Amino acid sequence: MDYSLRELECFAAVAEELSFTRAALRLHLAQPPLSRHIRALEEKLGVRLFERTRRRVALTAAGRRFYEESQGVLPQLVRAGEAAKRSQMGETSRLRLGFVSAVLSPELVETLRRFRQQHPAVQLMLHDASPAEQLSLLGAGTLDGGFVGLKPLDPAPGIHFHPWRSEPLACFVPAGHPLAARPRIDVADLADEPFVAVSGEAAPAFAAYVRGLCREAGYRPRIVLESPRAQAVAVMVAAGSGVALLPESLARVMGNAVVALPLRRTPKIVHVFARRAGKPSPAMHQFLERLE
Repeated sequence: MDYSLRELECFAAVAEELSFTRAALRLHLAQPPLSRHIRALEEKLGVRLFERTRRRVALTAAGRRFYEESQGVLPQLVRAGEAAKRSQMGETSRLRLGFVSAVLSPELVETLRRFRQQHPAVQLMLHDASPAEQLSLLGAGTLDGGFVGLKPLDPAPGIHFHPWRSEPLACFVPAGHPLAARPRIDVADLADEPFVAVSGEAAPAFAAYVRGLCREAGYRPRIVLESPRAQAVAVMVAAGSGVALLPESLARVMGNAVVALPLRRTPKIVHVFARRAGKPSPAMHQFLERLE
Protein backbone atom coordinates (compact mmCIF):
# COMPACT_ATOMS: atom_id res chain seq x y z
CA MET A 1 0.00 0.00 0.00
CA ASP A 2 1.32 3.43 -0.94
CA TYR A 3 0.57 5.28 2.27
CA SER A 4 2.95 7.67 3.97
CA LEU A 5 4.53 7.75 7.39
CA ARG A 6 2.70 11.01 8.11
CA GLU A 7 -0.64 9.36 7.32
CA LEU A 8 0.18 6.53 9.74
CA GLU A 9 1.18 9.05 12.42
CA CYS A 10 -2.11 10.94 11.98
CA PHE A 11 -4.13 7.73 12.07
CA ALA A 12 -2.40 6.48 15.24
CA ALA A 13 -2.91 9.83 17.00
CA VAL A 14 -6.64 9.96 16.22
CA ALA A 15 -7.09 6.27 17.08
CA GLU A 16 -5.48 6.78 20.48
CA GLU A 17 -7.01 10.16 21.30
CA LEU A 18 -10.44 9.51 19.67
CA SER A 19 -10.47 13.21 18.99
CA PHE A 20 -9.27 15.15 15.96
CA THR A 21 -8.71 18.19 18.16
CA ARG A 22 -6.48 16.39 20.66
CA ALA A 23 -4.68 14.48 17.90
CA ALA A 24 -3.91 17.75 16.08
CA LEU A 25 -2.52 19.28 19.28
CA ARG A 26 -0.43 16.18 19.91
CA LEU A 27 1.08 16.32 16.42
CA HIS A 28 1.41 20.13 16.39
CA LEU A 29 -0.72 20.11 13.26
CA ALA A 30 -3.81 22.07 12.21
CA GLN A 31 -7.02 20.03 11.96
CA PRO A 32 -7.64 20.52 8.18
CA PRO A 33 -4.38 18.82 7.10
CA LEU A 34 -4.90 16.14 9.75
CA SER A 35 -8.33 15.37 8.29
CA ARG A 36 -6.87 15.32 4.77
CA HIS A 37 -4.25 12.75 5.80
CA ILE A 38 -6.94 10.53 7.33
CA ARG A 39 -9.16 10.78 4.22
CA ALA A 40 -6.20 9.99 1.98
CA LEU A 41 -5.37 6.93 4.03
CA GLU A 42 -8.98 5.74 3.93
CA GLU A 43 -9.07 6.18 0.15
CA LYS A 44 -5.86 4.21 -0.30
CA LEU A 45 -7.10 1.40 1.93
CA GLY A 46 -10.60 1.47 0.50
CA VAL A 47 -12.21 1.35 3.97
CA ARG A 48 -13.60 3.77 6.54
CA LEU A 49 -11.38 3.92 9.58
CA PHE A 50 -13.48 6.20 11.81
CA GLU A 51 -17.12 6.89 12.56
CA ARG A 52 -17.35 10.69 12.95
CA THR A 53 -20.16 12.76 14.41
CA ARG A 54 -20.17 16.21 15.98
CA ARG A 55 -19.94 14.68 19.44
CA ARG A 56 -17.67 11.69 19.09
CA VAL A 57 -15.03 9.86 17.08
CA ALA A 58 -14.87 6.06 17.12
CA LEU A 59 -12.88 3.43 15.28
CA THR A 60 -14.79 1.24 12.85
CA ALA A 61 -14.19 -2.50 12.92
CA ALA A 62 -11.78 -2.04 10.00
CA GLY A 63 -10.09 0.83 11.84
CA ARG A 64 -9.62 -1.25 14.99
CA ARG A 65 -8.04 -4.08 12.99
CA PHE A 66 -5.77 -1.70 11.08
CA TYR A 67 -4.66 -0.11 14.37
CA GLU A 68 -3.89 -3.51 15.93
CA GLU A 69 -1.82 -4.57 12.93
CA SER A 70 0.02 -1.28 12.44
CA GLN A 71 0.73 0.01 15.93
CA GLY A 72 4.20 -1.58 16.08
CA VAL A 73 5.28 -0.01 12.79
CA LEU A 74 6.02 3.51 14.03
CA PRO A 75 8.20 2.49 17.03
CA GLN A 76 10.09 0.13 14.74
CA LEU A 77 10.75 2.92 12.26
CA VAL A 78 11.96 5.15 15.09
CA ARG A 79 14.36 2.42 16.21
CA ALA A 80 15.54 1.96 12.63
CA GLY A 81 16.26 5.69 12.36
CA GLU A 82 18.18 5.68 15.64
CA ALA A 83 20.20 2.67 14.48
CA ALA A 84 21.07 4.48 11.24
CA LYS A 85 22.23 7.54 13.20
CA ARG A 86 24.37 5.37 15.48
CA SER A 87 25.90 3.72 12.43
CA GLN A 88 26.67 7.16 10.97
CA MET A 89 28.43 8.02 14.23
CA GLY A 90 30.56 4.87 13.98
CA GLU A 91 28.55 2.50 16.19
CA THR A 92 28.40 -0.54 13.96
CA SER A 93 28.11 -3.63 16.19
CA ARG A 94 25.67 -4.83 18.83
CA LEU A 95 25.94 -7.28 21.71
CA ARG A 96 22.79 -8.57 23.38
CA LEU A 97 23.76 -9.50 26.93
CA GLY A 98 21.76 -10.93 29.80
CA PHE A 99 22.47 -10.59 33.50
CA VAL A 100 20.99 -12.00 36.67
CA SER A 101 20.33 -9.68 39.60
CA ALA A 102 22.70 -11.67 41.84
CA VAL A 103 25.64 -10.25 39.86
CA LEU A 104 24.29 -6.70 39.62
CA SER A 105 27.14 -4.94 41.36
CA PRO A 106 29.51 -1.99 40.94
CA GLU A 107 31.98 -4.45 39.38
CA LEU A 108 29.55 -5.36 36.60
CA VAL A 109 28.64 -1.73 35.96
CA GLU A 110 32.33 -0.81 35.80
CA THR A 111 33.04 -3.69 33.39
CA LEU A 112 30.31 -2.51 31.02
CA ARG A 113 31.30 1.15 31.35
CA ARG A 114 34.96 0.50 30.55
CA PHE A 115 34.09 -1.69 27.61
CA ARG A 116 31.95 1.08 26.11
CA GLN A 117 34.75 3.59 26.67
CA GLN A 118 37.26 1.39 24.87
CA HIS A 119 34.87 0.19 22.15
CA PRO A 120 32.33 2.96 21.41
CA ALA A 121 31.44 1.32 18.10
CA VAL A 122 29.76 -1.58 19.95
CA GLN A 123 26.24 -1.08 21.30
CA LEU A 124 25.32 -3.06 24.44
CA MET A 125 21.72 -4.19 24.87
CA LEU A 126 21.12 -5.53 28.40
CA HIS A 127 18.34 -7.88 29.52
CA ASP A 128 17.53 -8.74 33.15
CA ALA A 129 16.75 -12.47 33.14
CA SER A 130 17.19 -15.49 35.39
CA PRO A 131 19.98 -18.00 34.64
CA ALA A 132 17.49 -20.49 33.21
CA GLU A 133 15.94 -17.81 30.97
CA GLN A 134 19.35 -16.64 29.76
CA LEU A 135 20.46 -20.14 28.82
CA SER A 136 17.22 -20.67 26.92
CA LEU A 137 17.65 -17.36 25.06
CA LEU A 138 21.27 -18.17 24.29
CA GLY A 139 20.23 -21.50 22.82
CA ALA A 140 17.59 -19.77 20.70
CA GLY A 141 20.05 -17.15 19.48
CA THR A 142 18.17 -14.26 21.09
CA LEU A 143 21.13 -13.42 23.37
CA ASP A 144 24.81 -13.27 22.46
CA GLY A 145 26.02 -13.78 26.02
CA GLY A 146 24.95 -13.58 29.63
CA PHE A 147 26.13 -13.21 33.21
CA VAL A 148 24.35 -16.30 34.55
CA GLY A 149 25.85 -16.56 38.04
CA LEU A 150 27.16 -20.03 38.90
CA LYS A 151 28.02 -22.48 36.14
CA PRO A 152 25.08 -24.85 35.54
CA LEU A 153 25.26 -28.34 37.03
CA ASP A 154 24.51 -29.82 33.61
CA PRO A 155 25.98 -27.38 31.06
CA ALA A 156 23.88 -27.06 27.96
CA PRO A 157 25.51 -28.21 24.70
CA GLY A 158 26.58 -25.39 22.45
CA ILE A 159 27.29 -23.00 25.35
CA HIS A 160 30.75 -21.94 26.52
CA PHE A 161 31.35 -20.64 30.06
CA HIS A 162 34.06 -18.16 31.06
CA PRO A 163 34.90 -17.54 34.76
CA TRP A 164 34.32 -13.88 35.42
CA ARG A 165 34.73 -13.05 39.11
CA SER A 166 34.47 -14.70 42.50
CA GLU A 167 33.06 -13.44 45.76
CA PRO A 168 32.09 -14.79 49.19
CA LEU A 169 28.63 -16.01 50.03
CA ALA A 170 27.09 -14.25 53.03
CA CYS A 171 24.19 -14.80 55.40
CA PHE A 172 21.62 -12.01 54.99
CA VAL A 173 19.54 -11.24 58.09
CA PRO A 174 17.16 -8.34 58.78
CA ALA A 175 18.55 -5.36 60.66
CA GLY A 176 17.83 -5.99 64.35
CA HIS A 177 17.83 -9.79 64.02
CA PRO A 178 19.40 -11.59 67.06
CA LEU A 179 22.20 -12.92 64.83
CA ALA A 180 22.97 -9.49 63.34
CA ALA A 181 25.45 -8.54 66.08
CA ARG A 182 27.76 -11.49 65.39
CA PRO A 183 31.01 -10.78 63.51
CA ARG A 184 30.60 -13.99 61.46
CA ILE A 185 28.46 -17.11 61.44
CA ASP A 186 28.38 -20.82 60.61
CA VAL A 187 25.82 -22.25 58.22
CA ALA A 188 24.91 -24.66 61.05
CA ASP A 189 23.75 -21.68 63.16
CA LEU A 190 20.84 -21.19 60.74
CA ALA A 191 19.28 -24.63 61.23
CA ASP A 192 16.24 -23.27 63.10
CA GLU A 193 15.77 -20.16 60.97
CA PRO A 194 13.15 -19.73 58.21
CA PHE A 195 14.83 -19.27 54.82
CA VAL A 196 13.89 -17.17 51.80
CA ALA A 197 15.66 -18.35 48.68
CA VAL A 198 16.24 -18.01 44.97
CA SER A 199 14.00 -20.59 43.30
CA GLY A 200 15.53 -23.74 41.88
CA GLU A 201 13.55 -23.34 38.69
CA ALA A 202 15.12 -19.94 37.94
CA ALA A 203 18.66 -20.63 39.21
CA PRO A 204 19.18 -24.41 39.56
CA ALA A 205 22.93 -24.26 40.19
CA PHE A 206 22.74 -21.61 42.91
CA ALA A 207 19.76 -23.25 44.64
CA ALA A 208 21.57 -26.61 44.66
CA TYR A 209 24.70 -24.96 46.05
CA VAL A 210 22.77 -23.44 48.98
CA ARG A 211 20.99 -26.72 49.71
CA GLY A 212 24.36 -28.51 49.62
CA LEU A 213 25.85 -26.15 52.19
CA CYS A 214 22.93 -26.75 54.53
CA ARG A 215 23.10 -30.52 53.98
CA GLU A 216 26.81 -30.50 54.90
CA ALA A 217 25.85 -28.59 58.07
CA GLY A 218 23.43 -31.37 59.00
CA TYR A 219 19.99 -30.03 58.14
CA ARG A 220 17.54 -29.27 55.36
CA PRO A 221 16.69 -25.55 55.08
CA ARG A 222 13.10 -24.62 55.95
CA ILE A 223 12.30 -22.45 52.92
CA VAL A 224 9.19 -20.31 53.50
CA LEU A 225 9.39 -18.06 50.41
CA GLU A 226 11.09 -18.19 47.02
CA SER A 227 11.69 -15.74 44.19
CA PRO A 228 13.38 -16.02 40.80
CA ARG A 229 15.36 -12.83 41.56
CA ALA A 230 18.12 -12.57 44.18
CA GLN A 231 17.36 -8.88 44.78
CA ALA A 232 13.74 -9.76 45.60
CA VAL A 233 15.02 -12.37 48.07
CA ALA A 234 17.17 -9.70 49.75
CA VAL A 235 14.15 -7.39 49.98
CA MET A 236 12.12 -10.17 51.62
CA VAL A 237 14.93 -10.60 54.15
CA ALA A 238 14.79 -6.87 54.87
CA ALA A 239 11.02 -7.19 55.43
CA GLY A 240 11.63 -9.84 58.09
CA SER A 241 10.45 -12.90 56.17
CA GLY A 242 13.53 -14.96 56.95
CA VAL A 243 17.27 -15.29 56.38
CA ALA A 244 19.07 -16.05 53.11
CA LEU A 245 22.41 -17.12 51.72
CA LEU A 246 23.30 -14.72 48.90
CA PRO A 247 26.34 -13.23 47.14
CA GLU A 248 27.97 -10.68 49.44
CA SER A 249 27.86 -7.90 46.80
CA LEU A 250 24.06 -7.68 47.05
CA ALA A 251 24.46 -6.11 50.49
CA ARG A 252 25.79 -2.96 48.83
CA VAL A 253 22.54 -2.64 46.90
CA MET A 254 20.39 -3.06 50.03
CA GLY A 255 22.12 -0.51 52.26
CA ASN A 256 21.25 -0.70 55.95
CA ALA A 257 18.05 -2.70 55.49
CA VAL A 258 19.93 -6.00 55.87
CA VAL A 259 23.08 -7.23 57.58
CA ALA A 260 25.34 -9.48 55.52
CA LEU A 261 27.23 -11.75 57.93
CA PRO A 262 30.45 -13.40 56.70
CA LEU A 263 30.37 -17.20 56.72
CA ARG A 264 33.08 -19.37 58.25
CA ARG A 265 34.73 -22.05 56.12
CA THR A 266 32.66 -21.27 53.00
CA PRO A 267 34.43 -21.26 49.63
CA LYS A 268 33.89 -18.34 47.31
CA ILE A 269 31.32 -18.69 44.57
CA VAL A 270 32.52 -18.20 40.99
CA HIS A 271 30.33 -16.22 38.60
CA VAL A 272 30.57 -17.19 34.94
CA PHE A 273 29.79 -15.51 31.65
CA ALA A 274 28.02 -17.73 29.12
CA ARG A 275 28.09 -17.40 25.33
CA ARG A 276 27.14 -19.45 22.32
CA ALA A 277 29.80 -21.91 21.19
CA GLY A 278 31.83 -21.34 18.07
CA LYS A 279 34.19 -18.62 16.95
CA PRO A 280 33.13 -15.38 18.67
CA SER A 281 32.28 -12.32 16.63
CA PRO A 282 34.81 -9.47 16.70
CA ALA A 283 32.62 -7.59 19.18
CA MET A 284 32.26 -10.64 21.45
CA HIS A 285 36.01 -11.29 21.23
CA GLN A 286 36.63 -7.73 22.40
CA PHE A 287 34.16 -8.18 25.25
CA LEU A 288 35.75 -11.45 26.39
CA GLU A 289 39.13 -9.71 26.51
CA ARG A 290 37.58 -7.15 28.87
CA LEU A 291 36.45 -9.96 31.21
CA GLU A 292 39.90 -11.56 31.48
